[in-house]
Order: sequence, then structure tokens, then C-alpha cells
Amino acid sequence: MLLNTANITNNKRKKAKLNMSLFFILSSLFFSINSQAQCAMCRASLEGEGNVAKAQAVNDGIVYLMIIPYILAGFVAVIIYRMYKKRK
Repeated sequence: MLLNTANITNNKRKKAKLNMSLFFILSSLFFSINSQAQCAMCRASLEGEGNVAKAQAVNDGIVYLMIIPYILAGFVAVIIYRMYKKRK
């Protein structure tokens, strides 16, 4: 009987940990910080012109290029997680 009680508490802990992880992931997706990223060369070339639309396009391109590795790493993590769960 004691073994069964310990198993139930472990399941509750795992479920609480999963819920907390899910909460942090969702909150980081919905409450992201708007960043203005530029390298020094891009900023120097865009400061002189005074073209705000072009500068914003460069910022968006830099952020787009920065997101791709995170998406790929997340995809690999999901595949590894599914393989791990399949073995159990």
C-alpha cells in the first residue's frame, strides 16, 4: 500500500512539473519582448539615409534569421522527446 501511495505522489509531481513547464513556454510565446536588433554595419549604413521603413525591414530580417535556429532546435527536441516516450 505504501508503494502505491508513493507512485501517486510521484505522478502528481510529474504532472505539476509538466504544467509549470507548459505555463512558462506559453507565457514566453505570448509575452515576448519587441527587440530592435541590428549589427553595427547595418546600423551605420541605415542611420545616414533617414529611411525608417528600410531600417525596420532590416530589423525584421535580422530577427527572422535569429528565430530559425530556435525553431530547428525545438523541432529536434520534440523528435527526441517522442522517441524517448516511445521507448518507455
